[in-house]
Amino acid sequence: MMRLMDKHLIDHPTEGVLSMVAFLRDYNFHVNPKRIRRLFGLMGYQAIYPRKNLSKLGMAEFIKPYLLRGLKITRPNQVWCTDITYIPMRRGFLYLTAIMDVYSRKILAWGISNTLEAAWCVRVLEEAIDRYGCPEIINSDQGSQYTSHAWTSFLEKKDIKISMDGKGRATDNAWIERFWRTIKKNYLYLNPAETGTELYQQVEHYITYYNNRFHQGIKTKPNVLYDQQARTLALAS
Repeated sequence: MMRLMDKHLIDHPTEGVLSMVAFLRDYNFHVNPKRIRRLFGLMGYQAIYPRKNLSKLGMAEFIKPYLLRGLKITRPNQVWCTDITYIPMRRGFLYLTAIMDVYSRKILAWGISNTLEAAWCVRVLEEAIDRYGCPEIINSDQGSQYTSHAWTSFLEKKDIKISMDGKGRATDNAWIERFWRTIKKNYLYLNPAETGTELYQQVEHYITYYNNRFHQGIKTKPNVLYDQQARTLALAS
């Protein structure tokens, strides 16, 4: 059932609890809203189903405004975006996170885990920074990993501006949402992994391919655009 939910959410990222209940009942799954809320949380869909009462949980101070509305993105490392997605396997599931440079659409770093811990997200971000330097802004949803002290304090120490999608607005992070659709529909759904090792190899293979293929949105390859512009900026500085 979770595999079916994931496929549906890839095409309909703003789907809510009640509409998901109705969708699954059409497939003869006897579910109620409480169960769907639990599964949304398990699958990591905080952007689509945000947590309630953040202020009561003491997390309101970590919610940041969305900084990208109207912003012209003209160079590499100006804005990065990140997200987590649920990956169904033949038996069970794992989570995939990635860091994308918005200007070039290049995937800078990624990781696979069986938990949704903030420390995992920070490690993947550290890997991207070690390779490419710091971005000016990083955008995410309001998921618990990105509103955690571990995540926000790390970014503040690096003087990286924090941007967060509006509550329930999956379209605010559309670049990486499109990447999730691409890797899942074109590859991972067609070749469900048996093991975590196999999934890692599949993702590594696809991201290498993705970074080196023509991207319609930027009219070139992500690696080519990122490297060309990064060199130009380095020479100008």
